[in-house]
Amino acid sequence: MVENEVSLLDLEKHVEENFKEHPTLMTQPATQQQKPSSVNTNWVISLFGTAVGAGILFLPINAGGFGFWPLLIATVLIGPMTYLSHRALSRIMCASPVAGADITGVVTNYFGERAGTVISVLYFFAIYPIVLIYGVSITNTVDSFIVNQLNGPEISRWLLSLILVGGMTLVFVFSQRLMLIITQIIVYPLIVFLAAVSLYLIPQWDFESFYNAELNTAGIWAIVMILPVLVFSFNHSPAISQFSLAMQRTWGRRSTENASKVLAITAILLTVFTMFFVWSCALAVGGDGLAEAREQNIPVMSYIANTTGVPIMALLSPIVAILAIVSSYFGHVLGASEGARFIVGKIAPGFAKRSSSATITNLVFAFIFLTTWVAAIANPSILSLIESIGGPFIAMILYIMPMYAIYKVPALKRFRNTWTDLFVIITGIAAISATIVGLFL
Repeated sequence: MVENEVSLLDLEKHVEENFKEHPTLMTQPATQQQKPSSVNTNWVISLFGTAVGAGILFLPINAGGFGFWPLLIATVLIGPMTYLSHRALSRIMCASPVAGADITGVVTNYFGERAGTVISVLYFFAIYPIVLIYGVSITNTVDSFIVNQLNGPEISRWLLSLILVGGMTLVFVFSQRLMLIITQIIVYPLIVFLAAVSLYLIPQWDFESFYNAELNTAGIWAIVMILPVLVFSFNHSPAISQFSLAMQRTWGRRSTENASKVLAITAILLTVFTMFFVWSCALAVGGDGLAEAREQNIPVMSYIANTTGVPIMALLSPIVAILAIVSSYFGHVLGASEGARFIVGKIAPGFAKRSSSATITNLVFAFIFLTTWVAAIANPSILSLIESIGGPFIAMILYIMPMYAIYKVPALKRFRNTWTDLFVIITGIAAISATIVGLFL
C-alpha cells in the first residue's frame, strides 16, 4: 500500500485526532501529491470491497431460488439500479455547500434540523442491522469450517461468537489503520477467486434443477422479492460519504463528474463478477441445494465446500467467505459508528457535551459489540434479516432520499432526469414493498 494513497485508509488515519474539534467533518488526506487518477482507481477497489460481503455470498441462495427468468431480469436491472442510486447519493454530497460535512451534516443542511435528524437515524438503521448480519454470518461460517473442513469439535456458540465478534471489534477499535490495509488487500484475491469459482462450477451446471426452482414463485412478484437482497448485496453506501469528500478534495468543481465515473466502473465490476458468480452457483447447486443452504443458514460458499469432493475447493471456499464477511464487517462498522455518535448527540446532548469524543466512541463500540454478539448467539435467519430489515432501510436511504433531495432542493435541480429518476424511485419502492408483501406470504 502506497503511504500517501488517498483512500479509506488515509481518511480514517486522522479521524481520532480531528473528531474532537470537528465531529461532523471528514479528515483531509495526508498529502496532496497523489495523482488524481490513482485516487479514482483506489476508490473503485474500496467501493467494490465494501459491497462484497455476506450479501453476495447469500445472494445465489435467494435470487437463484426464483428460477431463470426472474434472475435474468434481476441481472439486467441491478447494474443501472446500483449505479444510478449511488450516483444520486454522491451527487447530493458533492454538491453540498457545507464543505467537509459528512452525510449527517449534509442532510441537516438540506432538510433542516428535524428532518435531517430523522434521515440520519434512518441512515444508522440502514447500516447497523448489516453489522448484526455479519456477526451471525461469521459465526455460522467459521463453525461450519471447523466441523466440516477441519473435522474439529463443535464449539459452544456463545464462546465462538464471543471470540469472533470480539476479535473483529477489537481489531477495529485498536488497529484501524492495519484493519483498512488488510481490507483493501483482501479485495484483489477476492475478485480473482469469485471469477475462478464461477468458471470452475461451469461443468456442474444443472439447468433442469434450476428450472424446477422456478415453480416457487412466478411472475412479477418473483422479481420484486429478489430486490431487497440485490439492493443489500450491491450496497456500498456506507463509503459514499467519505468517497464524495475525497472527490471534492481531489477534483474540486469536477468532483461530481469524476465520482460518476468511479461509480460507473464499480457498478460494472460488481455486476459482471457478482452476477456471473450468482448464475454459476445457482446452476451448479440447483434448486434443492439452494433450499438446503438456506435452511442451514450458511453462505453458498460454505455449502459448496461441504458438498464438493475437491479438497482445494472445500478448503478455500469457506476461507474466502470468512475474509469477505470480515472486510465488509469493518466497512459497515465505520458507517454504523458514525450514525450512532450522531444519535447520541441528538438524544442526549447534555451527556454528549460533558463527555469526550473518545468516551462516546467507546460506548458506541461497546453497544455494537454486545448487540452483535447477542445476535450471533440467537442465530436468526440471515436472509430474513436482509429481506425484512437490511434491504428496505437501504432502499429508503439510497433510492428514495436522494431523489427527494434532488427534487426538493433548488440547488440540486441540475441533477434532475425524469426517466432515470423514475427508474430509481420505482425500483426503490419495489424493494421496500417486497418486505410488506413478504409479511403476508
